[in-house]
Amino acid sequence: MLYAVAMLGSAAMVIGPFMNDTAINSDPGRALATVTGADWLRTAVEYRDEAGIYHSPPTGLLYPTGLGEGQRVWVTYAKADPDLVKVEGREWTLSVIPALSVALLSTVTAALLWWTVGKITGRSGRSPRIRPE
Repeated sequence: MLYAVAMLGSAAMVIGPFMNDTAINSDPGRALATVTGADWLRTAVEYRDEAGIYHSPPTGLLYPTGLGEGQRVWVTYAKADPDLVKVEGREWTLSVIPALSVALLSTVTAALLWWTVGKITGRSGRSPRIRPE
């Protein structure tokens, strides 16, 4: 059960960014944003859209790797949802390696647990030998 949840999570790590990029690319806007905060959980930015309205997305910036507070960066946002914003030029494909890492680690962990349980319970996975009488 936990393995299935881990695999579902790995798939979501790729599907979510793909869907976000699709939404942004369907009607994109471009702006120069200022990073107002960066921590391990999210990178906050503020930018002014094409209509002159300032935005500071509550969920932060997509694909923020390597950004620091005070830095200015070009972003692409969804005009229909200006809170959906990403660093310009970065794509959903950046999520593939982390998702594969989670899937691989989960698979190795599940295999080790399966093997350990088999050893503890005395089940080797081989069929029993039939002894001739």
